Amino acid sequence: MDLLQLKYFQTVARTEHMTKAARELHIAQPALSVMIARLEEDLGVKLFDRVGRQIRLNVFGKAYLKHVDKALGALEEGRREMEDMAGLEQGSILLATTTLHRVADYLGPFLSLHPHVNFRITQAITEEVMVELLDKGEIDFCIATSLIEQPGICNLPLQTEEIMLAVPSTHRFAERSSIRLSEVANDPFINLKEGYSFRRITDEFCNKAGFIPNLICEGDEPAAISSLVRAGLGVAFLPAVAKRELPPLHLLHIEEPLCQWTPHLIWLEEHYLSLAAQAFRKFIMGHHDTAQSDF
Repeated sequence: MDLLQLKYFQTVARTEHMTKAARELHIAQPALSVMIARLEEDLGVKLFDRVGRQIRLNVFGKAYLKHVDKALGALEEGRREMEDMAGLEQGSILLATTTLHRVADYLGPFLSLHPHVNFRITQAITEEVMVELLDKGEIDFCIATSLIEQPGICNLPLQTEEIMLAVPSTHRFAERSSIRLSEVANDPFINLKEGYSFRRITDEFCNKAGFIPNLICEGDEPAAISSLVRAGLGVAFLPAVAKRELPPLHLLHIEEPLCQWTPHLIWLEEHYLSLAAQAFRKFIMGHHDTAQSDF
């Protein structure tokens, strides 16, 4: 076996789909199948159960994947340590987040100071997925929607942000600046699908207001929510940063219950951080301190 086989196996194990994995790896699907078959032959066991065109990681595959993730993670840390020896400006930062708008607030100012640092950003649906990426060593940091309390995980609270209610221009409350959430208990709501962290938080707001939202649209595209509100389809929860959108949305302050979130920068205490990643963490800490003093 060789390093390429391990990387190919890791991708197939993650996707559990040979064609998708081949497309992601930019190789022909038959060549990938041959590579996996040779790896299984070397190991003397089948790593996947095959049912028709479907493949599923079996008990041997799951056990082997843990070691492959650890080995490739260690090699990646070694590569990045070598980058550090070449200096900060050659470094890279691996980041996962549930909401991209929050990241943009930090990347611009940081890159103005360190223009040659490379970022690789992954959008994850839940905190659980991000913690998994941290454990595998695939990312340096994640920006979570709330505190994550687990052994070995470090949390840095960022600036608390208000969650507002976006309504169409034709809405009966469009001329108002604030509402109680219970006043729209019977309105049609637009939101993300279950599983998204933002959906969980906003469902809790509705629960505190004493109702279950009438969801007429549940999607996977956060950016599409604003467009659907503008089209008059329904109302939706949006972070206060949506005020920057063009054309502007009509956003209402929610008087009751308190609707806000406090994102956290998360990293593993024992994970190796490159000089670039350490500089980014220091920058975020300074940005946080400034925001707190201005609050």
